[in-house]
Amino acid sequence: MRILALESSCDETALTILNAQADSLVLEKDQVYSQVDIHQQFGGVVPEVAARQHAETIIPLLSANIKSEEKVDYLAVTTGPGLITSLLLGVTAAKTLAYAKNTPLVTVNHMEGHIYSNWLSNDELVKNANKYFPSLVLIVSGGHTELVLMKGHGDYQLLGSTVDDAVGEAFDKVAKLLDLGYPGGPIVSQRANDGDCSIYDLPRPMINSGDYNFSFSGLKTAVLYTLERKKKINTEDVDNVCASFQNAVVDILVNKTMKAAQEFGVKSIMLAGGVAANNQLKESLQQEARIKDLPFFFPELKYSGDNAAMISVAAYYNILNKKNIISGKDLLSVAPQSNWQLFKK
Repeated sequence: MRILALESSCDETALTILNAQADSLVLEKDQVYSQVDIHQQFGGVVPEVAARQHAETIIPLLSANIKSEEKVDYLAVTTGPGLITSLLLGVTAAKTLAYAKNTPLVTVNHMEGHIYSNWLSNDELVKNANKYFPSLVLIVSGGHTELVLMKGHGDYQLLGSTVDDAVGEAFDKVAKLLDLGYPGGPIVSQRANDGDCSIYDLPRPMINSGDYNFSFSGLKTAVLYTLERKKKINTEDVDNVCASFQNAVVDILVNKTMKAAQEFGVKSIMLAGGVAANNQLKESLQQEARIKDLPFFFPELKYSGDNAAMISVAAYYNILNKKNIISGKDLLSVAPQSNWQLFKK
């Protein structure tokens, strides 16, 4: 089965061709065009600018990677959640191509794509996934922080989510407070490596709330007040603040993840989303999972951010489950869903 997938939910325009079989997933092509350099000057993603870049990029990307006579069995596209103007470009291109080539289109939820990034990096999941269900998935990105119980392919239960800022958003805001630039997550993590996390005693909001929801707004505010009290900060102060902030975030995420893993008797733990690139988070979760004798899976760095490869894998398992497949005249009604909620409590 060959699947052509497109991703354009935020500020990456991406294309993949996946050759999927029962026990192997082979990426024949995998391209990602990032707009990070463009949005750095604004300190964050500007939706109108992102959409314009998608419009300028998506057709050349298709032309450079797909021959007109080339056959694919399915097309797939990120349909939501995401920035509506960015999603619109990818969805329009995918459904137009599907209609012209009379090829079925699979609409894919972006968050489900992040979960399946683990399949790209772990052959064991491709061959023996059922062995690891139910699995507890921690999804952490710029717009999402969610704990999801994955009972099987396409079978999810939301255990908890953020009530305010997502983890990645909190990293970006702290980086802005410290004038470190954008995107903030990688910069804060790098500076944290040289800092002492014991210097500043920052709060762990909702760590003992008794549920699996998260809150990071108060932690961000605590960093602000810490900086206001210091008035002047040097390089060492910045490193220590970054280390203390990151340590607080990781404590909260790991604590709630492990509590949920125990309560729901899961057979594995998975990490997904852009913040899955954070080394301290990966190492802490891996250490705790090892203590509980639970397999721990996480995506390779290149698949932790937004990409079309993860969308193609999610599409493959949707096809096997006969879900979200659209063809014929029904393609004309396909529309982006900027707030598509895949996980329900």
